[in-house]
Amino acid sequence: MIFASISGIATAGEYAPLDCNKARSPAEQTICDSYALGQSEARMATLFAVATSLVAMGQRGDIQDAQREWLAARDACGKNTACLAVAYGRRIGALEKVIATIASRGPY
Repeated sequence: MIFASISGIATAGEYAPLDCNKARSPAEQTICDSYALGQSEARMATLFAVATSLVAMGQRGDIQDAQREWLAARDACGKNTACLAVAYGRRIGALEKVIATIASRGPY
């Protein structure tokens, strides 16, 4: 399974799926133990990478700030799988909206 973590100043690498052998927080450990949450983590990380690659620096910073806030909220769920699932659903929806907004401005 995979997970994301945050420490100090966030970088794009911190949002990428990482080795679950390094999972530290209860939320990260729970994500690594759940196939469904691991899949949500992978989807969220992919959407985050796509969204941040398609926008200008200013908007990229806004998306990264929102990601840091989301990671803190996700970690506050601890081992509560229902809370984690809701957190992922909301973040995935927000990232999909960013990408849909970009796509609606086409053609490219």
